Amino acid sequence: MPFDPNTPEMRRRRFRPIPVRMLVPNVITLLAICAGLTAIRLSTEGRMDIAVGAIVLAAFLDGIDGRVARLIKGQSKFGAELDSLADFVNFGVAPGLILYFWQLHELNNGGWIAAMVFAISGGLRLARFNATMDDPNKPAFAANYFTGVPAPLGAITVLLPIYLGFLGMPKPPAMLTAAYTLLIAFLMVSRLPVFSGKTVRMRVPPEMVLPVFVSVVFFIALLIGYPWYILSAGSLLYLLSLPAGWKSYRDHARKAAEPAATASAGAAPATPASPFAPVVSEADEDERPPRLN
Repeated sequence: MPFDPNTPEMRRRRFRPIPVRMLVPNVITLLAICAGLTAIRLSTEGRMDIAVGAIVLAAFLDGIDGRVARLIKGQSKFGAELDSLADFVNFGVAPGLILYFWQLHELNNGGWIAAMVFAISGGLRLARFNATMDDPNKPAFAANYFTGVPAPLGAITVLLPIYLGFLGMPKPPAMLTAAYTLLIAFLMVSRLPVFSGKTVRMRVPPEMVLPVFVSVVFFIALLIGYPWYILSAGSLLYLLSLPAGWKSYRDHARKAAEPAATASAGAAPATPASPFAPVVSEADEDERPPRLN
């Protein structure tokens, strides 16, 4: 039968209502894209402080959209693809352009190459994450680690020279800023195990609920009141913590390898053949009576 898009079945399939819970995470992701694109525009206008704030807002929205989707059961393949696109724009393209308009343009083509390498590294990091998300060969403990610095944290840490500039420190040489940008880009695409904390299940005792709320509000107030101090200290502490994540991964890998090594060592060794045993070739075995085969 010829394909007729006006049949009642096709109309019902095409215009099937979509639950609101499926739209909420995508709206949050679209708001994050708006923040990233606005950061690019603000950086071209020289309003670097608001541009950096927009990147931080995009990182916050990126951190909650997936959790909101899981909470209200609004996950979808469309949302996952949209989130990857948002991460590339917000944490690859936008930070690279902000750094370029802030100082890297002083190096002309060299500064543009550094910004472009950072943006491309963010895209490659996201592509590798999507490709290896469902890798069945991963050990169980590897679910608690990222491979390379995640794109949002890479975007936050790469802007460290701008934070320090807002604190009144002298602007570093453009060559040093370019080298730092390339270093963060390398950490993003590297195989460095980075602790993620996704599988850590933390339960708050009832008597600690209110103190936790107060602590969160206090931290947000500090971030609003002293943003450049908090972002600078957080970026430095995160970079200093990377070796600890690598060591933790190596310890887990060593513990996981111990049972296999013990089982291999505990296997009964093969009995060496006696030098006086008769040598039987395959031809001799084939010539034996059928009852011995």
